[in-house]
Amino acid sequence: MSAALTRIVSSRLFWPVVMLIALVAINVIAFPGFLTITVKDGHLFGSVIDILRNGAPTLIIAVGMTLVIATRGIDLSVGAVAAISGAVACSILLSSPDPGNPGTVAVAVGAALVIALVLGVWNGFLVSVIGIQPIIATLILMTAGRGMAMLITEGQILTVDSAPFKALGSGFLLGLPVAVLIGVVIFAVAALITRRTALGMLIESVGINPEASRQAGVRARGLLFTVYTFCAFSAGIAGLILTANQTAADANNTGLFIELDAILAVVIGGTSLAGGRYSLAGTLVGALVIQTLVTTVYTVGIPPIVTMVFKAAVVTAVCLLQSPATNAAFGRLRHRLTARTSKGIAAS
Repeated sequence: MSAALTRIVSSRLFWPVVMLIALVAINVIAFPGFLTITVKDGHLFGSVIDILRNGAPTLIIAVGMTLVIATRGIDLSVGAVAAISGAVACSILLSSPDPGNPGTVAVAVGAALVIALVLGVWNGFLVSVIGIQPIIATLILMTAGRGMAMLITEGQILTVDSAPFKALGSGFLLGLPVAVLIGVVIFAVAALITRRTALGMLIESVGINPEASRQAGVRARGLLFTVYTFCAFSAGIAGLILTANQTAADANNTGLFIELDAILAVVIGGTSLAGGRYSLAGTLVGALVIQTLVTTVYTVGIPPIVTMVFKAAVVTAVCLLQSPATNAAFGRLRHRLTARTSKGIAAS
C-alpha cells in the first residue's frame, strides 16, 4: 500500500488534481447547487457545464502550447492569432449579403483557419530556419498581431448576426456545448497522433537534446514547423469560439492574456518549460484548474480588483507543491516514516 501511495503522490497529476478537488469543494460549500446539472430542451446546463464551455478555448490553445513547450519553445502570439482569426471571420460575414447562410459561415471559418495556419508557419520559420529564440519570434507576432486585427476591423468592434456562426460559441450538439465538443476533438486528435505514433517521442527527443536528436536523424526543423503551425491552428479555433460566443470581433480584447492562461495550464499539468517530457492529460487538468479558479472567484465573491492576485497565489501554490524541492522533502518524510515503522515491527 505504501508503494502504491508513493507512486500516486509522486505523480505529476497528483497536486493539480488535489487542487481541482479543493476548488470544487470550496464552490460546493459556497454554493450547494454547484454540481447540479439540469436538462432544458435537451441541453445540459449548470456550473460544471459552464466551466467546461468557458474553459474550452484555453484547453484548445493549451494543447498546442504543450507540444511547443515540449520542444523547448513557447508561443506568446496565440492571443493575437485568436484575435486575427475572429476578425477575419467577422469581416467576411459582414461583407456577405447573407451572413446567416451556412455556406458563408463555412467560408469565413475556413479563411480564418487558413490565416491562422499561415501565421503558425511564420512562427515556425522564424524559430527553425532563421534561428530566432522562440520567445522573441512569437513576441513579434504577439505585438504586431493586435495591430493586424485592428487593421482588419478598421478599429471597430464588428458585430455579426449569424446563427450558424454563433453556434460555435454558444450552441449545443447532442446536449453538450459545441465548444466543449470541439475541445474534446482537438484533445483526442492530439493525444492519438502524439501518443499512438512516434511523433510524441520525436517531439520529446528534440526538447530533451536537440543536438543529439539531429545526429540521430530526427528532422527537428520539420517538427518545429509542425508544432508551431498546430499551435496557431488551435489558437485560430479558440479565437472563432470566443468571437462566436460574443457575436462580435474585438481586436483589443479577444484572446487577451489567454496565452498566459494556456502556459499556466501546461505548467500546472506538470510539463516542464525546459522541454522534453509532456503530459496532455496534465494540461487538461491544468485548464480545468484555471477555469474552475476563475469560477471560484465569482462564486465566493472575491472582489474583481484582487482576482489576479488570488489566481497567482493558487497557481504559485500548485507549482511549489510540484517542485523538486517539495518532492525531495516528501521523499525524506516517507523514508523516515518507513524507518520508524520498521523499527517498531522489529521491536515488537
